[in-house]
Amino acid sequence: MAISEFEIKKCEKAIEKFMAKHRPPAHIRNEVDLGFRIENQSVEVFEIRPQWNNPSNKIEQPVAKATYVKAQKLWKVYWQRADLKWHSYEPVPTVKTLDEFLNVVGEDQYSCFFG
Repeated sequence: MAISEFEIKKCEKAIEKFMAKHRPPAHIRNEVDLGFRIENQSVEVFEIRPQWNNPSNKIEQPVAKATYVKAQKLWKVYWQRADLKWHSYEPVPTVKTLDEFLNVVGEDQYSCFFG
């Protein structure tokens, strides 16, 4: 089930606050930037970079993902491994709020999200 319109606005506000703190300085955003998307019940944070062999083409590299499980009232936290599949982030597999998820990603204690 998708997140409601009200919850989407609440998520966007939290993510925009995270982005304001973690995005690179404006003068290098054409080389590396952060973005996000909300689809169904998931929120994904990703890097935006020029493609190495075609700099005019921008590519997205996933950073972190959280999926809301309404029945349990929690967010599942994921990171993408080298196999390009999403895996549960074992140090903190679930959080109660999106803000907690964004704090885990921002701290990146085990360098799983930003490397």
